[in-house]
Amino acid sequence: MTSVSDNVTAGEGVRERKRRETLRRITDAGMCLFIEKGYEATTLDEIAAEAGISRRTFFYYFKSKDEILLSLQSGMGEMIVTHLLEAPRDQRPLDAVRDAVIKVCAPYPAEEMLAIDRIMRSSEVVQARKQASYIQHEKVLFAALRELWPAPERETALRLVAMMAIGAMRLAFEALNRENGQRPIAELLHETFDALKTEI
Repeated sequence: MTSVSDNVTAGEGVRERKRRETLRRITDAGMCLFIEKGYEATTLDEIAAEAGISRRTFFYYFKSKDEILLSLQSGMGEMIVTHLLEAPRDQRPLDAVRDAVIKVCAPYPAEEMLAIDRIMRSSEVVQARKQASYIQHEKVLFAALRELWPAPERETALRLVAMMAIGAMRLAFEALNRENGQRPIAELLHETFDALKTEI
């Protein structure tokens, strides 16, 4: 027999799934239009129409078209931590973070990441908010590192690991843009982290 609580849970599951599907549809529609028409030339009404929703529904998910771009990066710190938690405890923190970052970024084709990066660079507002998001990624990563390696005397070093890892990721994306996406992001990340390790 199905209980009332089971029905509520099932209903919440359906609602959440529909919400995720709509969110993905809006994001995909926005990105396709940004690539096709340019970020500044794309309007909210066009994104809503492409996603098959009303303008009012759009604002239920995003406050502006800036947030479509930023949503692609907003959960990156949490995604890195998810993979970091799977790392062997005898692995060096910097190596563990490197592997986690690569696992998050590697599945995306270079041309797709390059297109997104260039769209973000085309808006000063988005670019400024993107830079600010790196600080949040550092905080999330540092908190996870402290949980995995809790010895108080390691706190400063782990803070540096979080800062350097996010910095290495930023440099890899700069290289991706500079090289016009000629090499996969995983290769650039390996190269950047290797350069970091030679100096510490």
